[in-house]
Amino acid sequence: MKIGVYYLVSSTAAAEIANNNNFPWLKTLSEKTGFDFEVSDIDHINDYDISLIFVGGGGTEGLFLKEIENLPKPYYLLTTGANNSLAASMEILSYLRNHELPGEIIHGSDDYVCNRLKELSIIQKANKRISNFKFARVGKPSDWLISSDVDANLSKEINGIEIIDVDMEEFFDEIQKKEYVDNAYTEMIKSKNYDAKEIDEALYIYGALRRIVDKYQLDGLTVRCFDLLDTVHSTGCSALAILNSEGIYASCEGDVPALISMAVLGELTNQPVFMANPSRIDTEKNEIIFAHCTLPITMPEYFSIMTHFESQLGVAFRGHIKEGPVTVFKCNGLMQEYFLSSGELLENLCEYNLCRTQIRLHLNESVEYFLKDSIGNHHLIIQGDHSHIIEEFFR
Repeated sequence: MKIGVYYLVSSTAAAEIANNNNFPWLKTLSEKTGFDFEVSDIDHINDYDISLIFVGGGGTEGLFLKEIENLPKPYYLLTTGANNSLAASMEILSYLRNHELPGEIIHGSDDYVCNRLKELSIIQKANKRISNFKFARVGKPSDWLISSDVDANLSKEINGIEIIDVDMEEFFDEIQKKEYVDNAYTEMIKSKNYDAKEIDEALYIYGALRRIVDKYQLDGLTVRCFDLLDTVHSTGCSALAILNSEGIYASCEGDVPALISMAVLGELTNQPVFMANPSRIDTEKNEIIFAHCTLPITMPEYFSIMTHFESQLGVAFRGHIKEGPVTVFKCNGLMQEYFLSSGELLENLCEYNLCRTQIRLHLNESVEYFLKDSIGNHHLIIQGDHSHIIEEFFR
């Protein structure tokens, strides 16, 4: 990670004293973070993974204003506890707020500053990747997902995410080739004591989607998977489970907002993501049960294979996810609003009348959101409390 530093210091006699303190401090930050800090001129300050404005001392407000149009947004003001650095930074931040420009003072102990820079590195890296993603809709959203499509032109314009359409006929043609390349995940599935023919049929669907991913150089896709039930009499659950384990974001039922939400979570946390339906809510206990028939097979502690719940066909997964802290998240398709809650996974269930992987959660945010303000049906769950980094990403 390379961090560019645009250094502001006045031309007064105090500047030499400031320099003697400031440059060794940059070296300390570099050693503690493992990042490369480079002092940059104004022409190259936008070329780095993260760009900082180092307010080296007082009397630098005018110098900042002179270059404000050339400096990258948001304006991250790196600030020391000496030479009126903080005072100057506060004046600059006040100016930014008055003009509705994004800015933040990065100030505090070495540990705080280093941790904040590490957070920013995660956010910047995720933002750069997401804004260059290419996703595919393999078929339109399922008929019941009446609020789960996204305008592809707006997605590209607002967030940089390209969305293309792949016709279902192309998908079916690929399935008919009845080919897939074995890997560790296909072997995990085939090692289970389940009908070998059904597994092969499910893995042909994986092979078809894998070839589509490679053909169009996709970072993710969503599939109108219920159409598979009447045509090839199998399910996409295995295909999506493997693709998600391979790092290709893959959502069910043509749900594009869920796919984008999945990508946000994955890029910020590097965790496998479970896409699921809210199935039952207890407002008094603030608990919710989520269920779905597929999940990344790298996510559960162990899993078994069953039929798909709605159709009783093909291959689906009952995964046992480790109990403990979780994060629940969903954003709309243009990432303009989102729901976020940390919580606790209390129990894995085995009920006959729900999709195969079933978990009961206690949430820290009110579950009434799901009854009054829910962003669509599907929501995304990861292990661990990652709410802080997600909030920072959207902030």
